[in-house]
Amino acid sequence: MGEVPLSLHVPAQLKEELEQEARLLKMSESKVAERAIEAYLNLQAHKRDVIAAAAKEADKGVFISSEAILEWMKRLESDINAPAPAPDVILPPRK
Repeated sequence: MGEVPLSLHVPAQLKEELEQEARLLKMSESKVAERAIEAYLNLQAHKRDVIAAAAKEADKGVFISSEAILEWMKRLESDINAPAPAPDVILPPRK
């Protein structure tokens, strides 16, 4: 895929920070901005994947109650290796 021009307006302070970062990295401002946009898009894609996986897991209807979590947290104060609680809330499947 070839390159295409991209123009955008940013606050002056952000432009100054971009210029400074480009100087420090001895790169063009365009390359620094390209890497930043790519990193942002990768992070957003990862967040969507994590949320989708969590939703799929939640759809199973198996959870740990807040009471069990709080008890476990109390145990962790004296035993950092205390085992995590087992699921104790099982919901019926969704229809």
